[in-house]
Amino acid sequence: MKLSFLLYAPVTDLGELDRRMERIASLGYQGIELTASHPLPYPIEEVIALTRKHGLPVVSLLSGWSYANEGLCLASPRADVRQRAVDRLIGYTGHAARLGAVLVVGLMQGLRSDEADETEANQRIAACLRPVAEAAARPAGAGAPGATVVLEPVNHLQVGFNHTAAEAAAMVERVGSPGLSYMLDTIHLNIEERSVLETIRVHGRRIRHFHLCETNGGLFGTGNLDFPGVFQTLDEVGYSHFASVKIYRNADWEEAARAAMTFLREQCTNWRG
Repeated sequence: MKLSFLLYAPVTDLGELDRRMERIASLGYQGIELTASHPLPYPIEEVIALTRKHGLPVVSLLSGWSYANEGLCLASPRADVRQRAVDRLIGYTGHAARLGAVLVVGLMQGLRSDEADETEANQRIAACLRPVAEAAARPAGAGAPGATVVLEPVNHLQVGFNHTAAEAAAMVERVGSPGLSYMLDTIHLNIEERSVLETIRVHGRRIRHFHLCETNGGLFGTGNLDFPGVFQTLDEVGYSHFASVKIYRNADWEEAARAAMTFLREQCTNWRG
C-alpha cells in the first residue's frame, strides 16, 4: 500500500499546484489526489508534466465539485441534468485515464432532496453509471489503459444513497462493468458500519481506492480511529493500491500533510512508508 495526500478544494493556479506537489513529495507521500473541476484551469498536459517533475502521480480525481457548483446529479428527476452529469463524468474519465488515476463518484449521486424515492434514485444512478463505466473501460489510446470509476459509499448526512460498503458493492454488481469499482473511507465507515476493521476485512480485496480520515475529519490523533488496526487489516487483505490522507477540518493543507505523516510514522509501526 502507498500513501497519497488529498487536496480537498481545486487548485486553480498551476504555480501553486507545483508548489504543493513539491512539498507533498518532500514529506514522503507517494501520490496526490486532486479535485476535478470544469473547465480545467490549465491543460492536463501541464499536470502530467508536474507529476513527472516531482515523481508524484495523481492517483485519484474527485468529482463532487460538479454537484456542488454545477448541480449535476445522477439521481435527478430531470433527464437533461442526468445527461449532463454523465457527460461530465465521461469527460473526467478521460482526464483520469491520461493521468493513470481513478475517478471517485460520491456526491454526484445526489441527496434525498433531489429524489426522495431510493429505489427510483438507484435505478437512475445505475443507468447513468453504465455509460460512464463503459467509457472509462475503453483504452485511452496509444496503448494506454482506460480509467476506473470508483463509487464511494458516503455517510447519510452528506449523500442520499449507497451509504454502506455493501450497498456500493451491490451497485457495482448491478452496473456490471469492469470500468466500475468501489472504495472505502474510514470516516464514513465509522458512521455507517458496525465495525470499521471488519468492513475492511470483508471488502478490502475488492476495493480500488481508500481514504484514510480521522473520525472527526480533523488532524490524525484528534479522534478515535484505530490507525494501526486499519493498516494491519489492509495489510492482511493484501490491499496494494493507494490510501489517501484526507483531512478537511481545523488545519490548512500543509499543516495537515506534515502532521499526518509524522503521526503515521510514530504510531503505525506496521506501515512501512
